[in-house]
Amino acid sequence: MLRPAAERLRAGGAATPDLDARLLLAEAAGLPASEMHRHARLPSSPDVAESFERFLQRRLAGEPVHRILGRRAFYAHDFLLSPDTLEPRPDTEILVDEASEAVAASIEATGRCVFADIGTGTGAIAVSLLALHPAAVAVATDISEAALATARRNAEAAGVAHRMLPVRMDYLAGLAGPLDLLVSNPPYVPHHDIASLAREVREHDPLRALDGGADGLDAYHAIARSAASVVRAGGEVIVEFGIGQGASIEEIFGNEGLVFLRTAKDLGGKDRVLRFRSPGRG
Repeated sequence: MLRPAAERLRAGGAATPDLDARLLLAEAAGLPASEMHRHARLPSSPDVAESFERFLQRRLAGEPVHRILGRRAFYAHDFLLSPDTLEPRPDTEILVDEASEAVAASIEATGRCVFADIGTGTGAIAVSLLALHPAAVAVATDISEAALATARRNAEAAGVAHRMLPVRMDYLAGLAGPLDLLVSNPPYVPHHDIASLAREVREHDPLRALDGGADGLDAYHAIARSAASVVRAGGEVIVEFGIGQGASIEEIFGNEGLVFLRTAKDLGGKDRVLRFRSPGRG
């Protein structure tokens, strides 16, 4: 079942046909993908074959594997997905790594860390940080109530829901601070680039979580305008960004008084995360 399915996906243009076929067959069979080889000689039931074929048809129609599965692994947890959330992707784990350093430093200095995750989506960033740091608490914001419902479910599954407050708001509009840290993976795709994104992204990720306006920088302007007033003096602001946007974002945040600290690279060696220190108030 696995080999011909991978060939069909390869012929259909899938970028990772062997992996896709393995993940979908494991889901149809109710098995962990890592244990597929142990069951290779067992007969398959008609129900498994029918489920697998339905999954393959969806994948061949362009639906991403993890949308079909309804979840995606990120950091140490599986995160439920919904139509209102982006799929959390491996490069964003770099943002969690960088933010984890800031959370740990705050806890060491004051015994706590109160942070906000702006545009939380699945809650992947907030939940991952809360799981790493039991002394941290988070405000997780999103403009979509449906996304916040997904984030709540993911926080509950990870056992951190009692330390995460999901709040519907537009960027920082309802925050007063003081926060120890602000993190965000905001929309940063320039509007004119949306049409050129991979089919799996442009047809299945929510548009408002992708579209960053004419130059892709609308969200950074919105965050920078309020960051210094809600993040305490010496606190940090850490954001993910797209290729070639780093210098512009440094300027945007610098114009609002935030101090550039460093850039972190993603798994492919590209600049992906910026860290700033807030002059703050309070």
